[in-house]
Amino acid sequence: MSKSCLVVDDSKVIRKVARHILESMEFSVDEAADGQEALTFCRANRPDVILLDWNMPVMSGMEFLTAFNDLDYGFDERPRVVFCTTENSIDHIRAAIEAGADEYVMKPFDRETLEGKLQLVGVA
Repeated sequence: MSKSCLVVDDSKVIRKVARHILESMEFSVDEAADGQEALTFCRANRPDVILLDWNMPVMSGMEFLTAFNDLDYGFDERPRVVFCTTENSIDHIRAAIEAGADEYVMKPFDRETLEGKLQLVGVA
């Protein structure tokens, strides 16, 4: 059975690039354009991993993560969250990890980089 990934980014181009990479790794892929769409999706589905943008309209990645943490997943059922961002300051990275992200990947990313991060969180 293939793994599933929810790609959350307001950039259609980034979503398309991520989808191409993930599908080449045998993931099934769903997309959301902002945190609110992602939260709605996660209330009805449980992806294995969420690739989450930091800066988005409507609901940012950090706002999504705060609301996501309130969803009722069992300990072993919680999707892994990989922040995907151009923000590379240590403060941003620390804030994301403290808020519940499992890993982060810098944009732009390629298959090798993304695959490495997904292996680190145990889904690749």
